Amino acid sequence: MPELPEVEVIRRELEPLLIEKTFAAPVLHMPSTIAYPSAEEFVSDLAGQTVKSIARRGKYLLINLARGVLAVHLRMTGNLLYTEAAEAKGPKEDRYRRVSLPFSDGSALHFSDMRRFGRLWLVGNDHELQSIVLRRIGPDILNDLCCEDFLQLLDKREQSRLKALLLDQGFTAGMGNIYTDECLFRCKIHPLRQAKTLSRDEKENLYATIRDVLAEGIAYGGTTFRDYRNSSGARGDFQSMLSVYGRKDERCSCGTPIEKATVAGRGTYYCPRCQK
Repeated sequence: MPELPEVEVIRRELEPLLIEKTFAAPVLHMPSTIAYPSAEEFVSDLAGQTVKSIARRGKYLLINLARGVLAVHLRMTGNLLYTEAAEAKGPKEDRYRRVSLPFSDGSALHFSDMRRFGRLWLVGNDHELQSIVLRRIGPDILNDLCCEDFLQLLDKREQSRLKALLLDQGFTAGMGNIYTDECLFRCKIHPLRQAKTLSRDEKENLYATIRDVLAEGIAYGGTTFRDYRNSSGARGDFQSMLSVYGRKDERCSCGTPIEKATVAGRGTYYCPRCQK
């Protein structure tokens, strides 16, 4: 599932390519991919719109237009591929394409999604963006929070288990299963520990580690196990740096076999010796 680093990689790649490009009429291969407004309104309202900037909030990609915002959430298996004019139809073998977003110069964005959970929204202003798309989304863990803000949020949720809390997009936005497991391992924090049991030093270290791990994930182009690709179709490489995630029964650096449990409904990897 694309998390903050994967979406940020796509944002950084697309921004210099799309600024001042004008959308032509979208092609909806699967109209139900459009969450808002209606499919017909989406097609008519996006055509002729010019891209002004590209932002991100948590796992949401936000394409700011001359009038409004095009929001994209990749969910579990979504990909957003950019093609130049000479190849604007995209790869012929992509049977999972749900939406094509051509530009007036012949280039295009193609949204593909094997499991069909990804969604697109087209809203008219920031108020609609907040009330329709981001109404349950907390501050961006990488861009919106200083350390003291993060500590205050932890204090308000002191009864929460750390793994479940970091996955809660209403607490902070951007963390997912992969990067949460890696951060907790680096901090030597068991995923079931409650926030109230952390010392101030541990909280500060958790904040710094989250920022470090996310930055590393971005630098390595994200994590690809199967589905994720960047906007040019390339795989990420952060999976080669993972210490615990996906490594059940392999040896931790301390020599202890890595274990897998279910926490907050998600498969969770940890070292029982390092993360007591």
